[in-house]
Amino acid sequence: MQHPSQVWKEWLSEHSSRFLLFARGWTQNRADAEDLVQDAILRMWHYQADHGNIPPDLPLVYSTIRFAALNHLRRESRRRKREESILYFNDFSDAWLDPAAEDDEDALLLRDAVQQLSDKLREVVVMKFWGGLTFLQISEALAISPNTAASRYRYAMEQLAHQLKSLKAQRHA
Repeated sequence: MQHPSQVWKEWLSEHSSRFLLFARGWTQNRADAEDLVQDAILRMWHYQADHGNIPPDLPLVYSTIRFAALNHLRRESRRRKREESILYFNDFSDAWLDPAAEDDEDALLLRDAVQQLSDKLREVVVMKFWGGLTFLQISEALAISPNTAASRYRYAMEQLAHQLKSLKAQRHA
């Protein structure tokens, strides 16, 4: 039987990039996304210590990342109100889709189109497409019905298809 830490290492190597991608949708930069994932994994490690030290179900992890992201956003909002107004620009120089695809113009268009989706639509798309979750798992993570998750996904796909089609038409005009 494997030691729990080895099981967790294997589980993390399999899923960490998906978690980072999901967290990336909530943050302004890669470092904050990594902090969110680390915070969520640490919470899961402590939580699972009372539950057999096995890696948790994916919806629970996504839900925990989301919770950590919301806390992060609240802290940032409060901090901004206390400090002078400072403009923050999105730092999307890092590859959050696929590092090999960063030079691919279509991948860049897709990344920008996904970023322009509303938070509710973007998180479902990321969890479904890149996270590999089912609508049932997404609904558990977001505390919504599976039908709502599916309709958000369909609506997002329609928006992305329309947006990419018009961008490609402009590019080739």
